[in-house]
Amino acid sequence: MIDFDDFNFLDDSPRNASISIISDIDASKANIYDNEISEDKEVPILPLRNTMLFPGTLLPITIGRRSSLRMINEVNKTGAIVGVFSQKDDSVESPETNDLYEYGVVAKVVKVLELPDGNRTALMQGFNRIGLTEAHDNGDYLVGHIYKAPEMIPSNRDREFNAVVDACKDVAEKLFRSSEFRNFDMSFNLRNLSNKTFLINFICANLPISCQEKFEMLRESNMTQRAFQLLALLNREYQFVSLKASIQMRTQEDLNRQQREYFLHQEMKNIQEELGEDADSDIDNLQQRAKRKKWNEKTREFFNREIGRLRRMNPQSPEYQTQYDYLDTFVGLPWNEGTKDNLNLKNAERVLNQDHFGMEKVKERILEHLAVLKTRGDFKSPIICLYGPPGVGKTSLGKSIARAMKRAYVRMSLGGLHEEAEIRGHRRTYVGAMPGRIMKGIQQAKSCNPVFILDEIDKLGQDTFHGDPSSALLEVLDPEQNSAFHDNYLDCDFDLSKVMFIATANNIGSIPAPLLDRMELIEVSGYLTEEKIEIAKRHLVPQQLEKLGMEKSGIKVSTDAIERIIENYTRESGVRELDKKLNKLLRKLTLQYAREGELEKKNIGAKDIEDLLGPVEFTRDKYQGNDYAGVVTGLAWTSVGGEILFIETSLSKGKGQKLTLTGNLGDVMKESAVLALEYIKAHADRLSIDPRVFDCWNIHIHVPEGAVPKDGPSAGITIATSLASALTQRKVRKNVAMTGEITLRGKVLPVGGIKEKILAAKRAGITDIMLCHENEKDIKQIPEKYVKGVTFHYVENVEDVWQFALLDEKVAKPIELTIEEEKKE
Repeated sequence: MIDFDDFNFLDDSPRNASISIISDIDASKANIYDNEISEDKEVPILPLRNTMLFPGTLLPITIGRRSSLRMINEVNKTGAIVGVFSQKDDSVESPETNDLYEYGVVAKVVKVLELPDGNRTALMQGFNRIGLTEAHDNGDYLVGHIYKAPEMIPSNRDREFNAVVDACKDVAEKLFRSSEFRNFDMSFNLRNLSNKTFLINFICANLPISCQEKFEMLRESNMTQRAFQLLALLNREYQFVSLKASIQMRTQEDLNRQQREYFLHQEMKNIQEELGEDADSDIDNLQQRAKRKKWNEKTREFFNREIGRLRRMNPQSPEYQTQYDYLDTFVGLPWNEGTKDNLNLKNAERVLNQDHFGMEKVKERILEHLAVLKTRGDFKSPIICLYGPPGVGKTSLGKSIARAMKRAYVRMSLGGLHEEAEIRGHRRTYVGAMPGRIMKGIQQAKSCNPVFILDEIDKLGQDTFHGDPSSALLEVLDPEQNSAFHDNYLDCDFDLSKVMFIATANNIGSIPAPLLDRMELIEVSGYLTEEKIEIAKRHLVPQQLEKLGMEKSGIKVSTDAIERIIENYTRESGVRELDKKLNKLLRKLTLQYAREGELEKKNIGAKDIEDLLGPVEFTRDKYQGNDYAGVVTGLAWTSVGGEILFIETSLSKGKGQKLTLTGNLGDVMKESAVLALEYIKAHADRLSIDPRVFDCWNIHIHVPEGAVPKDGPSAGITIATSLASALTQRKVRKNVAMTGEITLRGKVLPVGGIKEKILAAKRAGITDIMLCHENEKDIKQIPEKYVKGVTFHYVENVEDVWQFALLDEKVAKPIELTIEEEKKE
């Protein structure tokens, strides 16, 4: 006997999609209506919501739609069959063909009952599996055309089917007995079902899963495969129920532990109060420090919210210490607490000149900034990038700027840094999180407007897994963004606009373009020998004597001695190596003083250098004269300053137009040689060269010091002049050096490193320098003392170079006459 008062359904479907009843009809009669199913015949269609009827099962359905009620009343009188299909979307009130699932079952109305609330419930018995071709409304209710969809039922001796059915039965019993369902009637029914096919359909109908998943099983015609699908879903649901129960148990245990710790903490707090100790003293200390901070309303509100979280935490929990460390860092930052700038321009200029010799552009830029601050009172600090060769004093200049402006000084080395979190910090969700190095530097300076040195910015690394630190620096070095710099650990905007960032680099070519665009570039070029001597006398020698404790010894190093060290023991643009050599020299004297108690000689001259520092390490290249055809002096830029180089061309008899290049040349320099030779071949008549020369003579171009790699296009006109001199045997003008790139049309293009190249030429005794006319603007920017004694010749094409550099005087018999003599012989 079925008690329908226990059911509460809505609108053609059970509210809970798992209330199927065991049929009184023998399950073997499930396909008894096969003869009544044909596609030509229209049958009433009953659309279900949120449930699905399977063959052989009974299902009570509350009728909600008027059309469905009319249909149920009619078929209840006639005993006709009904096609039962489930809706894809429960919200559709008037379903059509596309709104229904393709497969359903044939059903009969067993009984219609009136419920106490006025609703009517129909008890439906499922039989054959069918498919739906088309459905439409006939005016009274939904009708449609159906077709047979037979099922493949395995035999009772199929061991695989029997095993999977038993597995489904076991898992279903455990599932329905679990605390999540507690349906003991369902477990009892499963134990009393003997027909295996009906058992599978019964579990499918009652399993609390979605209608789509039930349809996937109804669509499967092979009963064995349907059983396997059912077993997978049963295991999933049972694992979910078990996991949920486990989580609830653990949560309950954690809650009990937290309650116990809370009561113990309260008891400890009462004991501390009795003893006169304040348990919240640390938090109160944070709040007292926070009151003195010059925060805006948004920042103060953020802090109050975070300290409120701290008060609610258990002091014994790890999260408490993490939150406390965060707030301690937050309060420890110098929010709007900076030093007052010394705006005395004369004092700033005196300090800068006292600490560093030269560097006029940098000093002028700092004085300009101080002048704007003095007149305006408030101004965003500039972001400067000092670039130049190593050892010229870029990093130490930051200390002088900080001293001149009376600001705090912070230095951050970026060499090899490859993790974005080093700049922006780690989020507090990570264990061991900390602020980025920018905020650490600000905290270390205890000032919101320090001079911040970003050292070696061109040597930033990149890492696929840790982000791009150069991109993180974009916000730091953008004057329009750094007023609200966001550190991941701090999680609150900090104003960096008052910080004077000074970046240093050796090679700006390796700095990303977006980062380079945000900085003001100032070149710090190499020093003249005269400048190095002044730096050594004013700074290096006194510093080394102080380091060695010999400042009162009376040691003096003469100008000639310093010049000897510079010329013969160092090869650099800066003074770092010079400082090391001076240290070595003075250490020798310190050892002598420590051994004997006195010095044999206190005034060190040029003659004493070799005894103290050993044999000469470097010899400067000197101009070698113009006695040989094909030897031309060029100018090159290196990382340690400018150098002169010699291009040598020789000819040898042979066949096949062979060009040999030696001297450890790079690809660009080799291309310049090929380019120069092709231009000469195309314009041989301009040099009065017989074109047959190229077929009878091999050409060899060599650049001395073959162990040193050489590359770049600036030797183009030098190679072209060397080739022209060798092929015509004309002498090259004395004391001439040249630099410039050439094109296939013979045009001369500008090159870089002009200042360093000029210094190298002066050291070698060069008096005339040839370069592109576009480089004239670079010459105008160089102070007069650097270019004194050198005459510049500006050219536009290679023929202008030949016209000045090549003399009419021949070194030997011209090559073309030699060819004529061979013909006569």
